[in-house]
Amino acid sequence: MDWKLEGSAQKTDSHVLQEQEVILEDTGEDSISESFRLLQIDVECEHREGEMLPTGGTVWCSFSILFSGQHKKNVQRKQRHWEKIVAAKKSKRKQEKERRKANRVENSGICPQHSKRFLRSLTKERLLEAKHSGPRLCIDLSMTHHMSKKELSRLAGQIRRLYGSNKKASRPFWIYLTGFTTDSPLYEECLRMNDGFSSYLLDITEEDCFSLFPLDTLVYLTPDSEHALEDIDLNKVYILGGLVDESIQKKVTFQKAREHSVRTARLPIQEYMVRHQNGKNYHSEILAINQVFDILSTYFETQNWPEALKKGVSSRKGYVLQNSMDDGQPEKLPEAKLLEVS
Repeated sequence: MDWKLEGSAQKTDSHVLQEQEVILEDTGEDSISESFRLLQIDVECEHREGEMLPTGGTVWCSFSILFSGQHKKNVQRKQRHWEKIVAAKKSKRKQEKERRKANRVENSGICPQHSKRFLRSLTKERLLEAKHSGPRLCIDLSMTHHMSKKELSRLAGQIRRLYGSNKKASRPFWIYLTGFTTDSPLYEECLRMNDGFSSYLLDITEEDCFSLFPLDTLVYLTPDSEHALEDIDLNKVYILGGLVDESIQKKVTFQKAREHSVRTARLPIQEYMVRHQNGKNYHSEILAINQVFDILSTYFETQNWPEALKKGVSSRKGYVLQNSMDDGQPEKLPEAKLLEVS
């Protein structure tokens, strides 16, 4: 049986050689080398066809195996490279987040462990506590019907700044906006200019301040009063006239307080500050409502009138603290935008 197969194989090889000789004769000497190369490939392939993988039926060439291994290495190398890029981006984002957090802490003095949600909750708690036990401040908005659109816009901006200062205060006031109708031009201007105005933690009422509180508890703050404000009494309600008047009408709020027999008071600017010579020879005690509030709020926290007046009175008003004049060097007070309130 074996010799028959061997003889058959020899016969086949002889037949193949004869065919190769015929091909060589037909193609000539130029194609001899190419023919031998083809013959070598055929023999190698026949030899490999007899080799079976252990799994049975699948023929693998060394070239395909090498290619598959190299491809796997390339995929792994690209994956490692991509993982390095992703890790670097995450690290960079984390560092940037920590840097911004550190800047916020440095600029605001807020403890880093306090989240924004916690701070909002804390602010809300302080404001609601002021409603029951804190000082009360009323903004009289019953005189806005004669104001121009420009003046209304300025007043809306003052209300925004006043409320912002009150939110930041450690001992806030409870704010009332009286004589304030929701269909008024000022209300529309407040909605337009002040984000979240409808959610402000304060009382808005159409009632006049003189009918909302007992008259003996009211103190109308006006620069035309003869009496200087000495202290802030928790049993009193302090009133600021919400009036921006570019024509500077005299004694508007003072006369209104007199009509209702309400006590008046002015900020103690004359008691703690002196006039300072300036090029325009300009001196005025008329302040915007947010400037007046900054003075009241600072005094309520510090119980120090010079410090409070320094914060709210701009040097452009022509007044400086007395101690700054005693030193011969007028102390420059913080600049503030001039918005006249009668």
